[in-house]
Amino acid sequence: MKNILFGAAALVIASPLCAQDQKPEDRVSEERLRADIDALVGFGTRHTMSLQDHPTRGIGAARRWGESEFLAASRACGGCLEVVLPERMVEGRRIAQPTRLVNVVAIQRGTQRPNEVIIVQGHIDSRVTDVLDAESDAPGANDDGSGTALVIEAARVLSGKKYPTTIVYALLSGEEQGLYGGALMADYAEAQGWTVKAVLNNDIVGGSCGSDGYCDDSHVRVFSEGPRSDATDTLRADMRRNGGENDSPSRNLSRWIDRLADEDADGLDVRQIWRTDRMGRGGDQLPFLDKGYPAVRFSVAVEDYEHQHQDLRIEDGVTYGDTAEEMDFPYLAKVTRLNVRALDRLARTPLPPAPVAEAAVQTFTTINWDEVPGATGYTIWKRATDNPEWDAEPVIENVVATSAKLEGVRGDDWFFGVSARSADGSMSPIASAVPGGAFRPLTKAAD
Repeated sequence: MKNILFGAAALVIASPLCAQDQKPEDRVSEERLRADIDALVGFGTRHTMSLQDHPTRGIGAARRWGESEFLAASRACGGCLEVVLPERMVEGRRIAQPTRLVNVVAIQRGTQRPNEVIIVQGHIDSRVTDVLDAESDAPGANDDGSGTALVIEAARVLSGKKYPTTIVYALLSGEEQGLYGGALMADYAEAQGWTVKAVLNNDIVGGSCGSDGYCDDSHVRVFSEGPRSDATDTLRADMRRNGGENDSPSRNLSRWIDRLADEDADGLDVRQIWRTDRMGRGGDQLPFLDKGYPAVRFSVAVEDYEHQHQDLRIEDGVTYGDTAEEMDFPYLAKVTRLNVRALDRLARTPLPPAPVAEAAVQTFTTINWDEVPGATGYTIWKRATDNPEWDAEPVIENVVATSAKLEGVRGDDWFFGVSARSADGSMSPIASAVPGGAFRPLTKAAD
């Protein structure tokens, strides 16, 4: 891909951090997360147009620190991470002059299907009130030091395990200037020819109280798109006629994360937000959605606008600025654990199938799907057309063929979906048997 450069891998032998027989989420350390936030804040500003060559201040120093943390995690797992630095020159409305944009990426290659990829990401850049101010201190503790620290901690605790598929840990630049780092990462994934199973974008995940004093430390929001961003006019017409406006891969990924969170009574409850992002705003999941990759955004249950995109100041007795003092580190640890559990499970599951339902003018429904590499069986699900969630119990479990006939089930009244099962029992997200329901870009589906 034009303007994308590739950094070198750094492989050093050391002992693994994460034992193979322990749940990786149990290794998440609130203390390490706090130390990472302190380190990020210590760079003064991480504005995309800030200093690139200074040893201790600016975006360049922050990126080099992130790279060093990935390399340390790699040494701890015997060189299991390949660290690359995709980059390009960017310029735009929020970037006053041509600027070198660099992402910091660690790749944990899968042992069986390395081209099948899950991406966890957060943006490392920060800002103050004036989005063009690259000089003032911009601590960016919660936005998005929290997501950056989460990604690094995930790399530490997951890199000691081996998975059939690849996990990619990405620290993105340029989010505040217009999602430039997300676009670079999505282009990089496409250039590698990766089959992107899921993108978990973490942006503002370290606080539990809002600027009005309302607090919620028991929920995390997961945003997902409805109709697909990469839909063509033909597909949109098909969806209007046959359903699919609530069954994009990202929407089903959100449902899957919600069910996963319900397995942990002591963890966070997922509040699904069925819109692509917050009202009038955006995040680095959007460039992936534009390419047809399943992607969701994790964000706090309650945002604090006095400590986000603000100059450091006290005004009318109110303290402004995105500092670590305003964060909730036990909450950040819980969001990190949920991400780690999701990554661990997704890295073990096969891709969701691409099912098609046939039910016109008949008293039964036939569902067909493609064979999925790594799948030992398939499970069929249904829900009423006005039900937002899949039924708790499947229609048929562990089908070993790639089709099923549902006698007496009139398809007009139901939506159907299929998930794939791995040898260890891990279940993929459900793919809907509707127009655009397959977990792959529509250009590839057409091919």
